[in-house]
Amino acid sequence: MPSPKPIALDALIARRRPGYSLEAPFYSSPEVFAADMELIFGRHWIFVGVEPDVPEPGDCYTVEIGTSPVLILRDDDMQIRAFHNVCRHRGAKLVDREKATVGNLVCRYHQWTYGLDGKLLFAEHMGQGFDRSCHGLKPVHLRSLAGLLFVCLADDPPDDFDAVAKVMTPYLAPHDLPNCRVAFQSDLIEKGNWKITMENNRECYHCAGNHPELTIPLFAYGFGFAPEEADETELVQAARYEQMVCDLGREWEAGGLPSGVVEHLDDMVTGFRTQRLPIDGSGQSQTMDTKVACRRLLGQFTDARLGGLSFWTQPNSWHHFMSDHIVTFSVIPLDADNTLLRTKWLVHKDAVEGVDYDLEKLTEVWVATNAQDGDLVALAHAGAKSPAYEPGPYSPHTEGLVDQFCNWYLSRLAAGLGR
Repeated sequence: MPSPKPIALDALIARRRPGYSLEAPFYSSPEVFAADMELIFGRHWIFVGVEPDVPEPGDCYTVEIGTSPVLILRDDDMQIRAFHNVCRHRGAKLVDREKATVGNLVCRYHQWTYGLDGKLLFAEHMGQGFDRSCHGLKPVHLRSLAGLLFVCLADDPPDDFDAVAKVMTPYLAPHDLPNCRVAFQSDLIEKGNWKITMENNRECYHCAGNHPELTIPLFAYGFGFAPEEADETELVQAARYEQMVCDLGREWEAGGLPSGVVEHLDDMVTGFRTQRLPIDGSGQSQTMDTKVACRRLLGQFTDARLGGLSFWTQPNSWHHFMSDHIVTFSVIPLDADNTLLRTKWLVHKDAVEGVDYDLEKLTEVWVATNAQDGDLVALAHAGAKSPAYEPGPYSPHTEGLVDQFCNWYLSRLAAGLGR
């Protein structure tokens, strides 16, 4: 069998048809995947975790971004730092568990020892001319956005993070994520390319037929509506929903909670979008009964009926902030065909399981939804690898955010290629 022809990435980008899905090589080619890891995940701000992953000095958290293992830790002065998780001696990983607590960082291979500030403290048998100050851990750029942790592997990270933070901090800060704790974490390996995972998240066209749990707290009109296809009753319901969005938005804004939509998914290097929307039923939380899952509310909240604040970032995350808990999602590519979806549920740091919240109630909506989405991603990925696959049109009513994700992705690929 002849070897496959090399992928002409420039040509693939140039002939993308706006409003249509990507060509098959974007989802299946190892060459495109390598470009993704270098030009997207190697040069942009990547969401990796939350401040409560490292609540105390000496707490460490590790994540792998392609071939780059990254170590995140809280040092003795309570600052959170990130380093390449690689010993400066012969390259062994310093911390080989996802989470650990340390006094110093000691490489188990040859016992080189580093402080929590990354400085090399001890290296035996290295001779008189050895300068420890030249062999500290290599830092990784890290930023906390109201408790959400982002890293960038590039020497010169995108400089628009401050602009994102200026907009988003007033939205996120009232939920007081730094004073939460991780109640539960789920790691799901989806059998599909990372872009399919992201595209699936960016639309709810599929929700009504696939997510019976998620559609309990979410209003149908919040994730897609085609007026020309609606009957009179549906038009009345849609109008009522839009009025609710306006009325509750004014109420939340008056109480100090920014709520209006801000959308920069494909016109900024660090693309993002946010909006606070009503929750159906009691209006309190994304649970099966739409009531709070945790009786200990976040921050200084006294009213549980605060809807759901959604925050999307390019290229790899989305988040839901409610009065009682927060759910964060991080997408980490493993290879062209497999993707890690890491989900964390956070509650107030003083909330007690079994007293203030029931873990099953807290997690059941998104545990079920993630599993359903994982199946859908596998189906889409398998179909995209078929010779019969060709790019299909997006729904103008329900898949606009998917198109924006693809616009952003292709523009950043092109920028990385110098085009």
